[in-house]
Amino acid sequence: MVTVLFAVLVIGLIGAAVVVASGHGDSMSEEYDDRPDVRIPADRPLTSADLKSVRFTTVLRGYDAAEVDRLLDVLSRQLDEASDPQTPGPA
Repeated sequence: MVTVLFAVLVIGLIGAAVVVASGHGDSMSEEYDDRPDVRIPADRPLTSADLKSVRFTTVLRGYDAAEVDRLLDVLSRQLDEASDPQTPGPA
C-alpha cells in the first residue's frame, strides 16, 4: 500500500513539473543574482591584502574552496615578498 501511494505521489510530481515546464500554469518569478560581488580594486594594482580578503561565492559545481584559498595564500605571500625589498628572492 505504501509503495502504491509513493508511486502515485512521484507520478503526480512529475506531471506537475511537465505542466509548469510546458508553459501551462503560473510562471516562475524572475531570477536575480543575490550573491555579493567579489571586490577587486580597479583603480590600483592588487596587493596581498586584496587577495587575503577575497571570498568567492559557493556554488554546487564550482571550484574547491580550499584549493582557491591555498592559491590565494601563495599569491599573497609572493606579493608580500615582491613588495618588501629586504626579503631575499628565490635562490
